Amino acid sequence: MLELKQIKKSYKTGTFVQHALKDVSIKFRKNEFVAILGASGSGKTTLLNIIGGLDRYDSGDLIINNTSTKKYKNINWDRYRNNCIGFIFQNYNLISHINILDNVEMGMTLSGVSSKTRRRKAKDALKKVGLIDHIHKKPNQLSGGQMQRVAIARALANNPDIILADEPTGALDTKTSIQIMELIKEIAKDKLVIMVTHNPELAKEYATRIIEFKDGEKISDSNPVEETEKENKEFKIKKTAMSFSTALKLSFNNIKTKKGRTLLTSFASSIGIIGIALVLSLSNGFKIEIDNFEKKSLAQAPITITQQTVQMDKMIEEQTNSKELKKYPDEKRLFVQEDKMESMMHINKITEDYTNYLKKINIKYLSGIAYERGTNLLLINKDDQNNYNLVTTMNMGISSWTLLPSNPNQEKEGVVEKLYDVIAGEINENEPGLILQVDSKNQIYDTVLETLGIQNKETVTFEEIMNQELKVILNDDYYLQKGEFFYPNQDLKSLYNNKNSITIKVQAIIRGKEEHEIITNGNGFAYTNALTELIVEKNKNSKIVTAQMGKDYNILTQSPFDETMTKELTLGYLGADTIPVAIYIYPKDFDSKEKITDYLDKYNENKEAEDVIKYTDMASMISSLSGNIMDAVTVVLIAFSSISLIVSSIMIGIITYISVLERTKEIGILRALGARSKDIKRVFTAETFIIGLVSGILGIVVAYLLTIPANQIIENLSGLANVAKLNIVHATTLIIISVVLTVIGGLIPSRVASKKDPVEALRTE
Repeated sequence: MLELKQIKKSYKTGTFVQHALKDVSIKFRKNEFVAILGASGSGKTTLLNIIGGLDRYDSGDLIINNTSTKKYKNINWDRYRNNCIGFIFQNYNLISHINILDNVEMGMTLSGVSSKTRRRKAKDALKKVGLIDHIHKKPNQLSGGQMQRVAIARALANNPDIILADEPTGALDTKTSIQIMELIKEIAKDKLVIMVTHNPELAKEYATRIIEFKDGEKISDSNPVEETEKENKEFKIKKTAMSFSTALKLSFNNIKTKKGRTLLTSFASSIGIIGIALVLSLSNGFKIEIDNFEKKSLAQAPITITQQTVQMDKMIEEQTNSKELKKYPDEKRLFVQEDKMESMMHINKITEDYTNYLKKINIKYLSGIAYERGTNLLLINKDDQNNYNLVTTMNMGISSWTLLPSNPNQEKEGVVEKLYDVIAGEINENEPGLILQVDSKNQIYDTVLETLGIQNKETVTFEEIMNQELKVILNDDYYLQKGEFFYPNQDLKSLYNNKNSITIKVQAIIRGKEEHEIITNGNGFAYTNALTELIVEKNKNSKIVTAQMGKDYNILTQSPFDETMTKELTLGYLGADTIPVAIYIYPKDFDSKEKITDYLDKYNENKEAEDVIKYTDMASMISSLSGNIMDAVTVVLIAFSSISLIVSSIMIGIITYISVLERTKEIGILRALGARSKDIKRVFTAETFIIGLVSGILGIVVAYLLTIPANQIIENLSGLANVAKLNIVHATTLIIISVVLTVIGGLIPSRVASKKDPVEALRTE
């Protein structure tokens, strides 16, 4: 079962070599009470440590179950100690921060015995040693004799084959010593008990075999094993493993004994978490406020489709990939840069098929839609001095003239109703007319008033504006043909009074709503779709080709008449009665905008690059830009706060190393009970896990409490209430980060703990 063959063991200190064991050979029976006698330094404790697998021999062999241990690895020795060996130490070696029931269970916990089974066995062992009524006490609440009884119960609980007792009565009085020896004698009836003692009287009274040592050598054996004796019993060596929950329990109980230090450590570690949590709370709150503001103010910002559009993705890509050159260089040379502006532009081929496709957009997503047509809008006004003035000759929708979007869903309010307040008159989309927009202060540009024929006025009444008439002149009435050329008619009075002219007035005056000021605060004219359709219809057979964007036409000047210029004009019919030059789609809200853009994207599926219709979603661009700015600010602030997290990780490493030093004895006890190196690492990882968890939770709680005064300050300064809002996802993530960083900080100390020599650790006081 157990045999030592020519065991040698030496310890080297500097140049001095101490030979602790010299060629020792001993064979043991399966159950006997063996006393190892000898003076201090004779090698008896070293022998016990080698038998128990705590120390390694230099040469020779330790035979277990007729198997050599020369090739045993650490894990084999751990399993051997846990399953086959029960240690009884002179100074008890109990773990001080757990109760005696948990102390007794520890060996079984390491060998994977179920909770119910190990609890029953531990109680049976404590009952056997007479301590069943003290199971919930801590070791420091017991007498010396009681603590030694706990050590015996722990040694017996896992039912080992061998009990190793190192001076079990050395720290006890005579009466208690007798009680302990009687208990060990009873144990030896069915187990191998090897006891180290320097007391020959105890050995002779209780042991069935006495082996004496002197200067590392066996000098006598009162009852050696004969060659004819045979042993059938074999050790049962099973795997050992400490669960993380056990490691957590051990560490938690240890931490409870140092509550003050743990709390201070956790608070110091949580400072970084508090800073980041506050930054995220404010960032999250401001993002919500910005999103709400954008949804209110930008929800009706149009999706724009024009004949020519800049491809923003290519522009960004070009900026990203551009070579970094030194600004204001001193070199006497030029650097050539490829002009990629043309490649960044995309020509949209707006066709009748596409406009028909747009008509199928679900009207529940629309607040309005407007089409800009490629035709001249010629206006003449009559001012208060009876002067006739030509206002403009331009494409509809350009400059200060804007489109009034039609409401496709008449049962619901359209974009105008959502964005503007009508402060005078009434809008009728079915009648040709103008809409005057003023800014938030009821201001209007003097040039806009001049368009109406109102001049030299500091203020003007709504009634004056809405009574003023304008005349729309048709192309063929304004442009006179001279041979193959065209030139403007300068007789504005006759044109004004022409029977073909269309009389229009200002239907209504509108002002942007306060919550939508970002996209409505301006002033100028808009016109109804009815006016657009009427002008297109009247001009569709005109022989004057308008100067359309993207076309190779020259703009026809009013005066003087320039034959050279007009020779370059191409004569033909307008052909712009159905195909718009620009389209403005107004979504009902942000969610509807996504539905609309998805619908627009669907049109482009499987299309060739030149047939793709690209659009500009200004609201999305602004929203993305503001989001990116907020994200950038948040990242910078978090980066500064993260410095304290790194510092706290280093501090956790230092605290954990101090804990390793404080718990060195416990490390030795656990190793003696069969704990693996990785189990020891797990114990200290569990400790850092707990500190990290407490630190994270504490940081989140403090940060949450700090949002209360922060919100009050922000509300006083800006009027925004409850801006700082800690997101539950952010809070959870920060707790996880806290745990991960503290565990990382404790990795090196945990590794140091796992590498400690168990014999040296047990000697630590």
